[in-house]
Amino acid sequence: MLVTQGSERDALVDQKLAVTLASIAGALNAAAFYSVGFFSANMTGNVSVLSDHIATGAFASAWLYFGIVVAFITGAALCGALILEAERRDVAGSHAYAVLLEGLLLAPLAAVDMFAGGDLRAPVLAIWLALLMGLQNAVVTHLSSARVRTTHVSGMATDLGIEIALAWHLRGTANPNAIANFTRLRLHLSTIAAFLLGGVAGVLLYRMIGAWGFVIAACLLGLVGANGIRKAGLRHKSRM
Repeated sequence: MLVTQGSERDALVDQKLAVTLASIAGALNAAAFYSVGFFSANMTGNVSVLSDHIATGAFASAWLYFGIVVAFITGAALCGALILEAERRDVAGSHAYAVLLEGLLLAPLAAVDMFAGGDLRAPVLAIWLALLMGLQNAVVTHLSSARVRTTHVSGMATDLGIEIALAWHLRGTANPNAIANFTRLRLHLSTIAAFLLGGVAGVLLYRMIGAWGFVIAACLLGLVGANGIRKAGLRHKSRM
């Protein structure tokens, strides 16, 4: 699911990618909100709060939301730079390396959650996680040619609404677009469901084991990334 790109991908591979990474993203976002009260992937909400704080003169707290937005963009830029550099050097599995990097950068977040002081813990968790969410969203957007999103529920819900309208329009017809419409409906529904259920699992897990939940998520991302690197390497060798 991290090997093929763009038109080489089929609907099943896209759905597997969406469900896997959306569930992890949902778990991380919900657990972080439960822990410190900030959303690290909701850039619409964060920019809205930032504008509210600027307008009301709450500049001290505005800096935190500004940092979250900048971190998300930085994560996406970091992902793009890694992928472009890997492609320039003809390194197979650039997207898988990006997911592995996300897992490696996520693991230290557990130590921050456990040991950081009260005034430092919340902003570091929110900003650090925003960087990782930006990185992950850039991976799947680039890999799937923007068909898949895993941290941006607003986009998923918008796409789902469009496909529902199209399904209603095509009802009772033999239009060949109906099959593609059903495939996209299934993709968007499963992605939103995965994010939701991942969020539920993330909060429950955090309540049981605390910051160790971040370690588990980091290990899962590491396994997904490492498996993708292995498969990309085998595919690259077979083409040589």
